[in-house]
Amino acid sequence: MNKNVYFGLYLVVAILAILPFVVPNSFYLDLVIRMAINAVIVLGLNLLIGFAGQISLGHAGFLGIGAYASAVLPTHFGWHPLLAMGAGAAATGILAALVARPIFKLKGHYLAMATLGLGIIINIALRNEAQWTGGPDGMPVPAMGLFGFELSNDKQWYWVVALLLSVSVWASLNLIDSPFGRALRALHGSEVASQVVGVDVVRYKVAIFVLSAVFASLMGSVTAHYVGFVSPNFADFFHSIELVTMVVIGGMASVYGSLVGAVLLTALPQALATFEGWETVVFGAILMGCMIFLPKGLVPTLAAKFGKGE
Repeated sequence: MNKNVYFGLYLVVAILAILPFVVPNSFYLDLVIRMAINAVIVLGLNLLIGFAGQISLGHAGFLGIGAYASAVLPTHFGWHPLLAMGAGAAATGILAALVARPIFKLKGHYLAMATLGLGIIINIALRNEAQWTGGPDGMPVPAMGLFGFELSNDKQWYWVVALLLSVSVWASLNLIDSPFGRALRALHGSEVASQVVGVDVVRYKVAIFVLSAVFASLMGSVTAHYVGFVSPNFADFFHSIELVTMVVIGGMASVYGSLVGAVLLTALPQALATFEGWETVVFGAILMGCMIFLPKGLVPTLAAKFGKGE
């Protein structure tokens, strides 16, 4: 990794270390925690969409699997929350691996529709299995216990989520700079050329899809324990589109673009609340403006303008 990348990583860690001491109240601390959770999910999704060039419009379904694993297994079977989180991630990884091979034989809008269908199926299953999931009304989630104590306030959750985000940024940067990451970028550029130079296209597509799905599942579990409640809205279509929009607005194939996109789109609805009924219109106008004037996303466009790569 070059110096600019290391500087960005250090800057992220420094900001995370300072934030809890400067936010004015618990409302803003809660908002920051949600930003960080979304940032980790979007990092994984950007590896799939931005670096590997594979679309997923049903990613919130994996988030829902993780969230409900952390609700159902401790509630109905008495599992420890950490064990339930691991089981949810494992189940998500297995499901992603099983569906990836047939799904990634498709291209373009056919691939988009297949991933959308997968997300819808997961959402319907969560709504219909009411005896386990609470149906459309959702269900409460037991508190998370770590090393003998219970995470019970926003400050404690902040440090857990900040650590997860820091590790995720570091891991993503190293993965991109590895042979695996270079294979993903080659795959994005041209699948035919990648095959010619010896890249196993199918294997890399499946691997990055599974990795991205596991990212989402783990953070779904974290979100469920933090909020203390889950509902099928975790896994609905609009949440999937919101996550993809974060990737696109921040900048595809940009680690720091993932962070910026997650922060902006998590904070923007709160900032627009003063428009009283017009916030959706203003929100849409802002997104349209970004797509028209910053088609590559905020971070890549600004980096190109000021002559600095990520």
